[in-house]
Amino acid sequence: MKSWRPLKKITAATIIFLLLIFFVAALVPAGWIDAFIFSGAYSKKSITTTRNTTTPKRPEFPLQCTEGINVTQACPRTYPITHDPTNPSRPSNLTCPSYFRWIHEDLRPWKETGITRDMIEKGLRAADFRLLIVDGKAYIEKYRQSFQTRDMFTLWGILQLLRLYPGRLPDLELMFNCGDLPVIPSKDFRGPNAGPPPLFHYCADQWSLDIVFPDWSFWGWAEINIKPWRSLLQSIKEGNKRTKWEDRVPYAYWKGNPNVARTRKDLLKCNVSDKNGWNTHLYIQNWVQESKQGFKDSNLENQCKHRYKIYIEGRAWSVSEKYIMACDSMTLYVRPRYHDFFIRGMEPLQHFWPIRDNSKCTSLKFAVEWGNNHKDKAKAIGEAASNFIQEDLKMDYVYDYMFHVLNEYAKLLKFKPTMPPNAVELCSETMACPATGKWKKFMVESMVESPSDELPCTLPPPYDPLALRDFLERKANSTRQVEAWENEYWQSIDKKQ
Repeated sequence: MKSWRPLKKITAATIIFLLLIFFVAALVPAGWIDAFIFSGAYSKKSITTTRNTTTPKRPEFPLQCTEGINVTQACPRTYPITHDPTNPSRPSNLTCPSYFRWIHEDLRPWKETGITRDMIEKGLRAADFRLLIVDGKAYIEKYRQSFQTRDMFTLWGILQLLRLYPGRLPDLELMFNCGDLPVIPSKDFRGPNAGPPPLFHYCADQWSLDIVFPDWSFWGWAEINIKPWRSLLQSIKEGNKRTKWEDRVPYAYWKGNPNVARTRKDLLKCNVSDKNGWNTHLYIQNWVQESKQGFKDSNLENQCKHRYKIYIEGRAWSVSEKYIMACDSMTLYVRPRYHDFFIRGMEPLQHFWPIRDNSKCTSLKFAVEWGNNHKDKAKAIGEAASNFIQEDLKMDYVYDYMFHVLNEYAKLLKFKPTMPPNAVELCSETMACPATGKWKKFMVESMVESPSDELPCTLPPPYDPLALRDFLERKANSTRQVEAWENEYWQSIDKKQ
């Protein structure tokens, strides 16, 4: 019988211990007790693993194409026209890149008067299409066919903006021109009651009032096989890694169509020859031949093999600008007349090396000589431009720029947008479903499938007039400094001869 006494004591202790656990369980969440029993100790990791921390899956809205012969594609009614993220992952105090400040300058002509319907109608003569956004949906009234499919991919980009930020844009109405050259000369609209037409366009200059907007190629340029910007930017980034800057060809590289502008034909005079060595490798791009060969020699990610790359305008500004600057190569930027929406945030000697337009050959030769004698500085300029393009011009910011310029524009409207009789609703399905080939491929690749849970970046305030003057003067001084160095270089060469 004595042998049973220890068993009785253990049993009693066990009973007391179990009672204690049940008592604690009544006061503490079950998950904590489980964590304690199975891990042997309290820990933050043990506690959190028992909680449901799974974030809700973002809604996805793929293309809803209607199959069948002679079936008219309609816009689905399932995509939301509002979206309010409960936990936005981007803080609302994230300020947009500095070039967003030019939105205020582009809209300044209408700051005091606002924009009336009469002003918009004045732009009809130069517009390719009229766009309306009403209750989060897009409508278009088309007037003329643009070159290639510029209008199609511009509209496609705006539709993706509406899918990215559904319901965030107010109702608006605008005119858009898809050509090369600016079309609203400022000299025709002077005085307080001039009432210039607000017209959106891809570029402008100091003598025009066109409102600058991202160009069609951000969503792909199917005619010449240039992929949408998001994927192409990543490809160029990978291409940069293939050849170190120090191992790149120590010459200036350009490849393009010289027949679109006199300044490009003039550039070809700077090619290396038996008589002159201008430190350049210049090539003519024949797009018809390239198309027949499947564009095998025009992959932009394979064109970052030179230490220096030349940017020169075509008929107006050129979409090649962003592709050239995305390379780590130092960009030799021939003095431009036109600007797009982002270049105004870049500076000479920081992001590019300025080249004279009226003396290209001597200017290019000096630039390459300087770079090869100051490799670290030339490499740093190339990398600064590449970083700017990779970070400040990534697709997220392209959409945010579009959002802010349209939002600020809409604030100026003095009337309520109404549907013109010939306007038709536009959506991703009506554009992409009937498309074929690369056009459809690029649309599907660049399509926004889910509303953003991030807020647009915060638009910075307008430039103070004095600060803007100082900024422009600083850029001009940098260009003058380069020209002074260049003059000294050639004067020293002349003295030696």
